[in-house]
Amino acid sequence: MGLERLLRPRSLVVMGGSWAANVIAQCERFGFEGEIWPVHPKRDQLAGRDCHRSLAELPAAPDAAFVAINRHDAIQAIGELSAMGAGGVVCFASGFAETGDEEGESLQQALIAAAGDMPVFGPNCYGLLNATAKTAIWPDVQGLEPVTSGVALISQSSNIAINLTMQARGLPISYVLTVGNGGKVGLAEMIEAMVDDPAVTAIGGYVEGFGDAARFHQACAKAKAAGKPLVFLKVGASEGAQAMTLSHTASLAGADDIATAFLTRRCGAARVSSVESLLEALKFLHFLGPFPEPTLATMSSSGGEASLMADLAEGTNVRF
Repeated sequence: MGLERLLRPRSLVVMGGSWAANVIAQCERFGFEGEIWPVHPKRDQLAGRDCHRSLAELPAAPDAAFVAINRHDAIQAIGELSAMGAGGVVCFASGFAETGDEEGESLQQALIAAAGDMPVFGPNCYGLLNATAKTAIWPDVQGLEPVTSGVALISQSSNIAINLTMQARGLPISYVLTVGNGGKVGLAEMIEAMVDDPAVTAIGGYVEGFGDAARFHQACAKAKAAGKPLVFLKVGASEGAQAMTLSHTASLAGADDIATAFLTRRCGAARVSSVESLLEALKFLHFLGPFPEPTLATMSSSGGEASLMADLAEGTNVRF
């Protein structure tokens, strides 16, 4: 289940109304150089482009598709796209396992079966941005500009992902990937795809639950072997956050102390507690790279400033 065609498409299908039109607008803003094929059973045009009435009318199997139609029709469309050899799908539709009921879980399993070997982001996610390939399979505003290299951001919250794209901290971002329910493609698969891309310098993420912990550990080990550092903002320290993540993306947050031990000791990743810390850590890693040892030097113009710096390291793994 390779992600290359979905991450770097030469052709893109969009299905739906205003959300699909937004994807076209974002691709045009980004300078997407591939083909865009709107599909709509009733409209003649979408965002100024002529519509195909059905997937059967397409000139070829698309590399990527954005599916923003109701959940039952989305399952059927994903099955058709898989059968015709599409490269991958972003499923924007919600109402799957994140509902927490039997119907939603059943529909998600039907979606997974319909997809077959074809990768699917979501369901219940915004999609992806690739700033090195000017690709925006993304139905809303976003703040990225084209780059030649940068960090990759992976988020289990689409709204957090939108906010991250709007950062003004001088951090080059090459990818933004949203997981949603992670029915077919989860955190581990996305991390591995980013490890394989030479344009990615470091990997950061907003994490609610790990999914398959063994696969997640395997992906982190691959990143570590490739010299690509990992930084995660992991939520779930409070009971309220743990309850919210279950209803939000069908993820189980898990005990916070176990999550910290798993991330840092087992997976070799750094854990931060705020969006600001995530961005600043990634900026440091992008421009300077990881340090082989936790040692730093500081320069101060007075003993008082040196004392403040020394105290900042208290309780951390940093040595001056």
